[in-house]
Amino acid sequence: MRRFLRTTRFRVALTAFLASLIALSVVSAWLVFDAQNRLGQGAAQLARARAAAIVQLLNNGAAPADLHLLVRDSIYEVTTQSGERVASCPGLRSGAIASGGGFEHGDDVRILGPGDVDLGAQESVGCAPVLGQDPEQNGLRLHVSAFASGDSKYRVYGAAVVDESGQAALDSVRVTLLAGVPVIALLIGAIAWLAVRRSLRPVEAIRSEVAEIGAHDLSRRVPAPDSADEIAKLAETMNTMLARLDTAVTRQSRFTSDASHELRTPLASLRTQLEVLLAHPDRLDWRDACRNALLDVTRLQDLVGDLVLLGKLDNAAPERFTPVRLSEVVESCLSGRQGVRAGIEGDPTALGDRGRLERLLRNLVDNAQRHTRTGVEVTASTVDGFGVLTVTDDGPGIPAADRERVFDRFVRLDDGRARDDGGAGLGLAIVAEIARAHGGTVEVADHDGGARLVVRLPLAEARS
Repeated sequence: MRRFLRTTRFRVALTAFLASLIALSVVSAWLVFDAQNRLGQGAAQLARARAAAIVQLLNNGAAPADLHLLVRDSIYEVTTQSGERVASCPGLRSGAIASGGGFEHGDDVRILGPGDVDLGAQESVGCAPVLGQDPEQNGLRLHVSAFASGDSKYRVYGAAVVDESGQAALDSVRVTLLAGVPVIALLIGAIAWLAVRRSLRPVEAIRSEVAEIGAHDLSRRVPAPDSADEIAKLAETMNTMLARLDTAVTRQSRFTSDASHELRTPLASLRTQLEVLLAHPDRLDWRDACRNALLDVTRLQDLVGDLVLLGKLDNAAPERFTPVRLSEVVESCLSGRQGVRAGIEGDPTALGDRGRLERLLRNLVDNAQRHTRTGVEVTASTVDGFGVLTVTDDGPGIPAADRERVFDRFVRLDDGRARDDGGAGLGLAIVAEIARAHGGTVEVADHDGGARLVVRLPLAEARS
């Protein structure tokens, strides 16, 4: 039950019920009050008019005893200043329109109970038509207006009965609203319940599907409704996220497999050399064995360093870059290298991390030197608002089918795998990740007689 009370459906339905109940109650109360006020105002105006007409007659010299002959279709009562009744219509068995001592001026409401009115009295003849239906049995609810005569000898009370049909209709409306407002509010709450339940049905389907998706089954997708509402957008976002996760997990799995393979090879070689050296210490030159083991350790160190760098690039937060002159990056990377020519066109300045950009160019040059025949050419220039680093060699080149794949991790082309001094296939992957982190790109450009790799980096001026 507690879980049910905390569900979105219940809370929305309860909110809709309470809100509609309050709103409908306020509106209904205002409508009833306004209608009642309009009925009362009409009766009060009629009572004032009747009292004013009788005051005028008295001021013109008419006697109170003659009023039943002069006034027709009016409910009134005339008393002395001491409260003694001297004339009234209708005739009363008990009670008074002025309620005993009465009041001197203004408006008030008086109620004559059943039996107070005497329709058989002579005084009732003039006002019988305006008394309504059976006042002797039902009594009268009167709006009374009090005036004083011109000589202040008499008090005059004019009265009017509220429109019975209007009052009956208003009472009926009041009862209907009193019973109907809660029912309507409950109906609105039920409709809200059903609407939310129907709206959340796709969400429940999405939740159930996500609950069944495991880390090794990211190929599944959540059902997307045909509507173009927020739930459809949620499903689309979830499927996009699952696709990214699937790609990331697949890539990570392949990366782990390749990394374990690459690490296994130098470790196995190192172990074999050490086992042979320990088993036959007198047959092997320990210096050559240590030298070979050191080469394997160096290879392992380089591979682990590349893996750590790739991990940092994958999980790196946005960095604070500074302006870096590409000419200085070229000069720093090529210092002491043989067979590498440099060319600087203009003075392009990129916004980035100088150490990472130097690592990018160093990997490109190392890769080019492993495959070139006679030499490598490095240029830095500005093209179409980008700082461009170009590394060209005259080696066998990169086939068109492998120009994108070559930037994947642990990818080495067949000729590269056959070379003893070949890398682990992480150099160009690191280049691609560094370029991406700087908002740039790297690609293999068309070039006859070798390979040409081009890195484009946004200029510092373009980002500022």
